[in-house]
Amino acid sequence: MNARLTHAQPYTLGLFRMVLGLLFTCHGAAALFGFFGQDAVPAGTWPNWYASVIQLVAGVLVFVGLGTRTAALVSSGSMAYAYFTVHQPHGLFPIENGGEAPVFFCWAFLLVVFTGPGALALDRLFSSRADNGVDADGERQQQRTAVAA
Repeated sequence: MNARLTHAQPYTLGLFRMVLGLLFTCHGAAALFGFFGQDAVPAGTWPNWYASVIQLVAGVLVFVGLGTRTAALVSSGSMAYAYFTVHQPHGLFPIENGGEAPVFFCWAFLLVVFTGPGALALDRLFSSRADNGVDADGERQQQRTAVAA
């Protein structure tokens, strides 16, 4: 059973990355364009408009898996900033101050920074290291083949 789970790991991680990116993109689109019953944030207002742009752009990049680790790091940082400046002053714990979503986004994006994009990512197509037998996650393809066999 462990072999099957190990084999499915890159695909599960890729699916996690895509869902995470899609949710973050929806937050940005809702704030910037007034989608999903939200009011649009006035252009240029600090920090809401800039956070919405980060959510939209980084969310799309994470969703498609292009520049994934960088986009995830920026996203994680923006959610940490949102939590500590907007939510944390209203209570110590996220359950008290309504900050569960920023905390989950922050830690989920930080996970993607360290695990990489998983399968089905554009990073894999544009990686120059793929020509050297190393995939976008830095793992040797020969080692993966040997483990799967």
